[in-house]
Amino acid sequence: MPAPADPAFSYSHEFTVPEAAIDALGHANNVEYLRWVQDVAGAHWANVCPPDECEKYVWVVREHHIKYRHSAYAGELLRATTWVGDTHGATSMRHTHLTRAADGVLLCEAETTWVLLDPRSGRPVRVEAEVLG
Repeated sequence: MPAPADPAFSYSHEFTVPEAAIDALGHANNVEYLRWVQDVAGAHWANVCPPDECEKYVWVVREHHIKYRHSAYAGELLRATTWVGDTHGATSMRHTHLTRAADGVLLCEAETTWVLLDPRSGRPVRVEAEVLG
């Protein structure tokens, strides 16, 4: 069954599952899914943040909630899609879907709570409208 439609304001990129991601069971290890969730978040931020502004912001993870639905295998082309959800104070919820590119089957879905920090003090700071775009 294909994944549900992603929001129009989402960001996606595709990648191939490397052999190094495969565990003793013959499929991608769960830790790799987490890496891919973080990778697409970083790519999205790099895509929307003006280069001279990015150093003003540091995002850190508070928590991940991940549902593993289907396995990924070496050599498969996957699509990672992410979008920002609710934002309150210094926190922002990010949603991610990992799907198999060939058939759109949802392999993994994640919700990650990110916290915006001041890079100088390391303390949380309110997410302002300019950060949200």
